Amino acid sequence: MASSIGFRIARLPHLWRSILDRRLAPLGLTQTRWVTLYHLWKLGEGNPQCDLARAIGVEAPSLVRTLGQLEEQGLVERRACDNDRRSKRIYLTPAAMPLLEQIDNIVQQARKEILEGLSEHDLQQLDQWLSLIETNGLAIQARDQDNPGM
Repeated sequence: MASSIGFRIARLPHLWRSILDRRLAPLGLTQTRWVTLYHLWKLGEGNPQCDLARAIGVEAPSLVRTLGQLEEQGLVERRACDNDRRSKRIYLTPAAMPLLEQIDNIVQQARKEILEGLSEHDLQQLDQWLSLIETNGLAIQARDQDNPGM
């Protein structure tokens, strides 16, 4: 049983995104675009481009193209930082808000469905277990970086 846990943990993000991709496709958004919009919305506006990239888990140069596409769609705006003209801050446009509300409704419904059968207590327990697994993994990672030959 324990040998399949890692496989299941790895599979869930792919399954989740696949469900959302299918449900968000009618909105005309690719996975890259809806993930970027959704993260920007949840992070709050005016974040530097590099912070948004980190939150999404992509390299900053990879995000540039997606932001350009979202800009062309009139959904985001990039503005130079006051103290560093090379750095860009990202803002949602008013046109993005109705789309984000649709995305959020779809995400909330999918979340409800995927977590069906789990009580609030179950979800709290799952969160604690995942937190412990993550803490253990980060400790292993730090240890391995300190001892590269192992």
